[in-house]
Amino acid sequence: MGPLNAPPAGGWVRRARPLLGTLVEVGLPLAAPAGGATHEAAFAAVWALLQDIQAQLSIFDPGSDLSRLHAAPPGTRLSVRSHTARVLTAARHWASLSDGAFDLAQGSGPWHWDGTRLWREHPHTRLDAGGLAKGDAIDQAVARLQAQGWPAGWVNAGGDLRVFGPLRLPLVLRDEAQGGTRAWGWLEDGAAATSHFGPGARSRLHSPAGGAPIHTHLSVLAPTALAADALTKVLAQQPELPTAWLAGLGAHAVFHDATAPQPLAEVAP
Repeated sequence: MGPLNAPPAGGWVRRARPLLGTLVEVGLPLAAPAGGATHEAAFAAVWALLQDIQAQLSIFDPGSDLSRLHAAPPGTRLSVRSHTARVLTAARHWASLSDGAFDLAQGSGPWHWDGTRLWREHPHTRLDAGGLAKGDAIDQAVARLQAQGWPAGWVNAGGDLRVFGPLRLPLVLRDEAQGGTRAWGWLEDGAAATSHFGPGARSRLHSPAGGAPIHTHLSVLAPTALAADALTKVLAQQPELPTAWLAGLGAHAVFHDATAPQPLAEVAP
């Protein structure tokens, strides 16, 4: 995925690193902002931030807050670190907004977050914040770059992307059935998340109503990467949600497994 339009100074500096269970790419304008900011310092700050988020939330890190929760006896109330607290609060928000369709526990059991401490009632309850944490990490990285004075750029982590500033990126979809890729839209000053559910897919989905997701391959465009990622899980189960409801969130959905092919979309959440 690369820029369509030339940036203000005519080029991009791009770096990538394996983090958050995928390959994360950051793109910044060739011309650094005034004030002494450098590309390498900006990239280093982003990698450090993402490593911190990963250390707090990855279920594959034995020292993460979620791993500590899973290792503790049911009922144990744990204090968590700042990134975990922010993601847990967002998870509760999206669970409430979707009447339970969004669930970090994926149906494994109830869990509780009072804003300070986290606990579960049953030993089988397991939380997986992978997608939501990835979306939040992208948003935090963008906020850090903007605070450093970078006027435009992007952070791309697997199926989640956020673009900021006077920049327009093409959205390219991987064909999960036949292989290859195809362009399906453009994104500027917003976020996009794509999820594929089904046999062999990395994404997992629990439906509180039971059964398989109604849509297995979809994208959501939204103002933030966290919102876009959360909405892919909700809309896979509830595609009948009113367009006005999505519009109220500044979001737009594209169902790639729809019977009729959808045209290229111009999207600017």
